Amino acid sequence: MSEKKIKNIFVQGPVAPAFIAESIASHKSKTGIGGHSIFLGQIRADKINEQTVHAIEYTAYEEMALERMQEIREEIFSKYTLTCMHVHHSLGKIEAGDICLFVFTSAPHRKAAMEACEEVVERIKAELPIWGKELFGDATHQWKENI
Repeated sequence: MSEKKIKNIFVQGPVAPAFIAESIASHKSKTGIGGHSIFLGQIRADKINEQTVHAIEYTAYEEMALERMQEIREEIFSKYTLTCMHVHHSLGKIEAGDICLFVFTSAPHRKAAMEACEEVVERIKAELPIWGKELFGDATHQWKENI
C-alpha cells in the first residue's frame, strides 16, 4: 500500500442532503471532468416477519475498514481513468428514509465514472467490515445481510 494518508469515510449519523449537494457543487471548477456518477444508499422500511425496519444501526471495525477502503481506492484509480472519488458511510443509528452511503466518482468520460462507482459500491458491501443491525418498532432487531 502507498504512503498516502488514509481518508476517513465514516460519518456519524445520516449523510446530509446539503453535504451531497455541496460535494457536487464543489466540482464545478474541475473542468476536465466530463461525467459524474453518484450512488446514494437509503434505509428502507422493509417488512420482515410482520415487523417493519425503523432504522439500521451501523458499526464497523473502523481501522481495518479504512485500510481496506484505501486499497480499494488505489485499485479503482489504477483500473479506471478517474479524476476523483468520494465515499461517505454512516455509523450509528440511521432512520428509514435517510441516506447511509454516498459514493461519488468523477472522470473525463461518463463510462469510467459509472463503472467505477458501481464497482466501489459492490466492493464496499462485500469487503469492508461494516455491520448493520436492523431495528424494529418493538425494540427487537436482527443483523442485516449485505446483498
